[in-house]
Amino acid sequence: MSVLNIQEQLTGGESVYCINEAQMRRTKEMVNGDSDSSERLAETLSTLESQLDRNEMAALAFTIIENLNGGV
Repeated sequence: MSVLNIQEQLTGGESVYCINEAQMRRTKEMVNGDSDSSERLAETLSTLESQLDRNEMAALAFTIIENLNGGV
C-alpha cells in the first residue's frame, strides 16, 4: 500500500484516536459527495442530530471510535 493510500484511509491504521487532516478531508468528501454512502451518511447524521443532544452525540462518536479500534 502506498503512502498516499494510507493517508487516504479513514481509519489510518490500527488506531483511529489520532485523526489527521487527510482523514478529515476524505470524511468530508464522503459525507458531502454524491455517492450512495453520502446520502446514507447525511440521512443518518440528520436523524441523530435531531434525536441526540451534543453530549449524546459526543458519547456516540467516542463509542464508534472505540468499536473501530476493536473495543479496546
